[in-house]
Amino acid sequence: MAIDKVTSAAITDGTITSSDLASGAIPNQSAFKNIFINGEMGVAQRGTSITGINSNTYTLDRWITEGDDATITVSQDTSVPTGSDAQGFNRSLKIAVTSALSSVAADDEQKIGQRIEGRNVQQLLYGTSAAKQATLSFWVRSNVTGTYAIQFQDDDNDKVQTKTYTISSSDTWEKKTVTIAANTSDSLDNDNSRSFRVLWWLTAGSNFTGDNASSGTWTARSSNLDTIAFGHNVNVMSSTSNTFYLTGCQFEVGSSASDFEFLPQTTVQQLCKRYYFAFGVTDSVLNCTGIAFSSTELNTNTNFPVEMRATPTLTFFDNSGNSARIHRNQVGDHSNAVSAVNSNNLRLPTISSTSLGSGGGYAFRLKGDAEI
Repeated sequence: MAIDKVTSAAITDGTITSSDLASGAIPNQSAFKNIFINGEMGVAQRGTSITGINSNTYTLDRWITEGDDATITVSQDTSVPTGSDAQGFNRSLKIAVTSALSSVAADDEQKIGQRIEGRNVQQLLYGTSAAKQATLSFWVRSNVTGTYAIQFQDDDNDKVQTKTYTISSSDTWEKKTVTIAANTSDSLDNDNSRSFRVLWWLTAGSNFTGDNASSGTWTARSSNLDTIAFGHNVNVMSSTSNTFYLTGCQFEVGSSASDFEFLPQTTVQQLCKRYYFAFGVTDSVLNCTGIAFSSTELNTNTNFPVEMRATPTLTFFDNSGNSARIHRNQVGDHSNAVSAVNSNNLRLPTISSTSLGSGGGYAFRLKGDAEI
């Protein structure tokens, strides 16, 4: 029956869900549906290549490595999916092994993923009878084929759920989708602390793969570490010839995946700067101007690009590796005595290592870190 329009009165609540709609039938069904930030790997404030990683390290914006048993390089790469399903990605995150782990001990691990603050996962409605399923979709490529684990972790309640996917073809982009069960028992804190993690396993020792208790269901993590990578059977760290790529990563509410949501690049950059910002990193760019209140104290009123998640750790730097460079009268002084007032702006306390010259003007280069 043809009708002129469909009204809310014509549809019973809940009868049409995203799974009933063909992909792309309604473009941009929900603004900011992707819980991840920078899932298309387009923002890299720390640099397009981070080398010598052998500990938990932030790389491309919002993406962190976890593990210390091998050494890797994480870079922003131009290899992307092609074809009718590619959706227009132009960057990916690449992991290259620079110091291999040929033999995996029981407690060896290497992962990469995102940490998510509580305010950004409230739409999951965990801890209520209306708790939602969530679906992760992503594109992946590696020369190491086999079964990989993904760890979904509720940090507020120390619960974990594990899912697996398979890379079938070597060095070929493949799209993967996994859906996790809702959690009606445990709520997620509505604050700016870390509440949730999604981690792609690359290497997993037997201490993490021995029990299927968390396979498809939420279970205690601290007493069941052997569940968090159940099913994982590959070692990407085994050779310096191995690589692993990700792009198009989307984590959204619902039982099915929708098309990747492309936000304006300026919007993604602003979202990233809530956690980390860097500007004025060369001698030709100065910021954070101030005036000397006395010979040992400098006053400045500098706002951050956006309000940060929390009061950041600040680093002032110059090309010589000094943490703070105070420019005055064509010379430069250095100091580590810098701090932030809050998540919006900074101050400079007493600087005893310099002779400022009362009334002089000064400028700085700055970066701030408020990652979770």
